[in-house]
Order: sequence, then structure tokens, then C-alpha cells
Amino acid sequence: MKISKAEVLHVAHLARLDINDADVDRFSDQIGTILDYVDTLKQVETTGVPATSHAITLTNAFREDEVREHLDPQASLANAPEKDNGSFVVPRVI
Repeated sequence: MKISKAEVLHVAHLARLDINDADVDRFSDQIGTILDYVDTLKQVETTGVPATSHAITLTNAFREDEVREHLDPQASLANAPEKDNGSFVVPRVI
């Protein structure tokens, strides 16, 4: 499927891209090649193939949520360079 130079320029305008004439020709050819490949993929018989979100089965690598004791406030502030009234003192961000 061939994409016209006008279509490439229109998409470039929508994306606020400034492209020169040489790039327009190159992008037109490249996008046309991509669209031809997509057309060949449309011809593949997929009847009876279940939809998938991933090519391989994924498993959750995270641990289970479990209730634990929280960190003691004094222990969490033990190595703080500056602390005030049970809180960390950090530089002001404006």
C-alpha cells in the first residue's frame, strides 16, 4: 500500500514535525513497506486461535501481600543527617 507524500506531510504537521523533501520521500517508502507487511499479516488464518496478551505465560514475580510490623520511627531516623520532631528534614523544593 502506497502512502502519498501529502499524507506524510499531513501526519508530520499533526505531530508538529518539520521534515524536508528528502525525508518525505523516504518516509513515504518506509511507511508503504510497513503497510504492505501489515496487509500480509491480515491474510493469516486465525480462526479458532484464542486471543492473547503475551506470547508466553507470565507469572507474578512479586511476593504476596502480608501484614508485618512497621519500622520503628526511632530506627528509621537513626541515620538521618537531620531530623526534627520525629520527621526527616530535607531541603525545600520550590
